[in-house]
Amino acid sequence: MAQALYRKYRPRKLDELLGQETSITILKNAAKSGRLGQAYLFYGPRGTGKTTTARLVAKLLNCEKRATDPAFAKLGEPCNECRSCREIDTQNSFDVIEIDAASNRGIDEIRNLKESIKTAPAAAPHKVYIIDEAHMLTGAAFNALLKTLEEPPRHAVIILATTEYEKLPPTIVSRVQRFAFKRLSKTVIMEKLTAIAREEKINIDGAALELIAAAAEGSFRDAESLLDQISSLTAHIDLEAAARATGRTGFAKVHALASLIIKKDLRNAAAEVAALHDEGYNLVQFTKDLIHYLRKVLSLNVNPDSASIFEKELTKDELARAEALAASADVKLLVSFLRALIRAYAEMRYSPFAVVPLEIVLAEYLAA
Repeated sequence: MAQALYRKYRPRKLDELLGQETSITILKNAAKSGRLGQAYLFYGPRGTGKTTTARLVAKLLNCEKRATDPAFAKLGEPCNECRSCREIDTQNSFDVIEIDAASNRGIDEIRNLKESIKTAPAAAPHKVYIIDEAHMLTGAAFNALLKTLEEPPRHAVIILATTEYEKLPPTIVSRVQRFAFKRLSKTVIMEKLTAIAREEKINIDGAALELIAAAAEGSFRDAESLLDQISSLTAHIDLEAAARATGRTGFAKVHALASLIIKKDLRNAAAEVAALHDEGYNLVQFTKDLIHYLRKVLSLNVNPDSASIFEKELTKDELARAEALAASADVKLLVSFLRALIRAYAEMRYSPFAVVPLEIVLAEYLAA
C-alpha cells in the first residue's frame, strides 16, 4: 500500500518545519542548551505541525546520538538514525505515548496516565506523553491532570496539542510552556507542494498548485492530502482538474467577479455567477473566497502599506492585480457590499438554493 504524502513528507527535523520560525527557534535553543521543559502546550489551526513538533521534541529528548555526542547535541536536532529516533518515526516507541483526547477524555484515562507516568521509561531516558485534541478532556480530567502537570516525575514530559486554545482551563494553561502555531501562508504551502510534486514526478500546472494551496486554508496536511488525491485523477493536472476535484475556483475567477463588482457591472457579474452555477462549482466556497479577496482589496484601498501583509498570501502578480483593483474601488460601496455578502454567505450555507442569495446581493448593490 502506498504511503500517504502527508506522512511520507512529514518533517523529521525542526528546520524542516515551515512557517513556525519563532517556536522552532525557541525549541532549538532549548535543545542546544539542554533546557527542554517538562510540560508544553502547542496550539493553533489544524495541519500546522503541532503533533509533528511534539514528536520531534520526543526525539530530541531520547536521541541516543545527542546523549553521547556533545558536539552533535549543540545542533539542536535529532539524528533520525538511532534506535530511539527510528522507533518514534514509526510510532513503535514504548516510551512515547500518544493519547487522543477526543476518544479518551474522561477522568479514568487521566488516572491511568498518572499511574503509568510514575514508572520508569522502558528503554529511553524520558517517557513522553502527547495528548492530542486536549480541549476535549472533561473538567474532571483536567482537574486530575493539574498536579501531574505541575510536578511531573523527572523522567516524564507532557505535551498537550489543541486546535481550540480558548477551551482550556486557565489552571492548565498556567502550568505549561505555550507555543502558538500560525496558519500557513499560501506561498509557503505552494513551495512545499512544488518540491513534493517534483520529487514524486507529478505533472501539475502552477495554477493548479496555487488552487490546492488555497483550498488547504493554511494546513500543510490538507494540502498534501489534496495533492495525493488529485494525482490519481489524471496524468496531467491542470487548473480545471484541480477545480473539479476541490470544488473551488481559482484566483482568476474570483478576481474576475471582484472586478465586475468594483465596476458595478451587474449584467456581466450575474452572467459570471450563472456560469459558475451551471458548471457545478461550489458557490458557498466561492463566496467565502470572494469575501476574503474583497477584504484584501478594501485593506489595500484604505492602507496601501498593507501590501506587505498580503505578500505571503498572494503571488506578486495577484498582489499587483489586487492593488490595481483597490485603486479604483469605491470604499463605501465595498464596505456595504461586503456586509451584505457575509450575510448572504451565512444564508447560502444552509440553503438548498445556494446561488440565490449571491444573485440577490449582486442585484441589490450593483443595480444602477
